Amino acid sequence: MTAPNELRLLPWAGPEGKPCYLSTDDRDGFMSRLADGIESVQLGSAAELLEQAGEALDDQDVNLEDIRRLAHDLASSLRDVLRVATSRGDLLTVTGSHNA
Repeated sequence: MTAPNELRLLPWAGPEGKPCYLSTDDRDGFMSRLADGIESVQLGSAAELLEQAGEALDDQDVNLEDIRRLAHDLASSLRDVLRVATSRGDLLTVTGSHNA
């Protein structure tokens, strides 16, 4: 079984926004693949939002409500991307410790 320091932070939050973790030795298992897929979608959405933000900043006629919605979406996306980065960083640390 996976050691406590080898838990994978999943790309979604649990009840009350608390982090969810996966304990498995099977990196190709269903939950691992599901988490990988969701991370991929989250990163793709972040890239799209970044492009939209650039366009909105260049648009002199953009209204305040559109900017607020975009800022909300960017903040949510940034939260997701930080969770992915943390999870992947943790996975690199765990993987690196096995090679030492």
